[in-house]
Amino acid sequence: MKRILEKFKETEQWIEKSVLIGCSDEHIPHFALDLGALEKSAIESELKGSFTDLRKALFVVDEKDFPLLASAQALLRWHDSHQYCSKTGQPTQKNVAGSKRVCHASGITYYPQMSPVVITLVSDGSRCLLARQPSFPLGMYTALSGFCDIGETVEETVRREVAEEVGLEVESFWYSASQHWPLPSSSLMIACHALVRAQQTEISMNSLELEAARWFDLEETVEALKRDHRSSKQEDGSFLPWFPPKQAIAHHLIREWVKEQASRTA
Repeated sequence: MKRILEKFKETEQWIEKSVLIGCSDEHIPHFALDLGALEKSAIESELKGSFTDLRKALFVVDEKDFPLLASAQALLRWHDSHQYCSKTGQPTQKNVAGSKRVCHASGITYYPQMSPVVITLVSDGSRCLLARQPSFPLGMYTALSGFCDIGETVEETVRREVAEEVGLEVESFWYSASQHWPLPSSSLMIACHALVRAQQTEISMNSLELEAARWFDLEETVEALKRDHRSSKQEDGSFLPWFPPKQAIAHHLIREWVKEQASRTA
């Protein structure tokens, strides 16, 4: 890193801007450094690579590098937006590892935070409900999601989001897993399965948030899991449904549901 910075006539002080994002099983520390102020094409040439959109990159890297990339983006963005104290307006200073920033004028210490987001796969017992927003890649469907409001529990958020987005009443739900997600800001994705009554499955979609929402049976879901953005495109330009790639926790939820359904029919 020092060699690269020297090549760009930058001092070693740049190294001090790096942040610690983790440590490998072999006890090798990993750091992140924002080189955005340097010439993009020159960096690409020096590192023999190319910059790409972060959202695309998160779906391309392997599962080992995914958390490193997500942590790096979230922590570097947090430092960039917390350079000044919200009370005094004075500059804040980061500690060596980058795990906090301190305003010495007020004595306030700022720590990186994550916003809790609930992502819920709704089922009526034999089908799962998936939806898409206008901003999604064409053909991609995923589970419902939404931020937890101040004062809400996870349980309350699940019930509210499902009711608001598709007009269904959750009968029961259970926790599955969690995942850090850096977009649009640092979020903790709390993944759940929810069950609605089989007799009350008519979707009343919130068109302000969603472009489409529909039920998928087991066969449709299994077929859609085999597709990606490229293979889902038809000759007439339309797209068959496909789901987020395996790095996304929505993919984990859908596969869990398929496994559970398959075990029932076995």
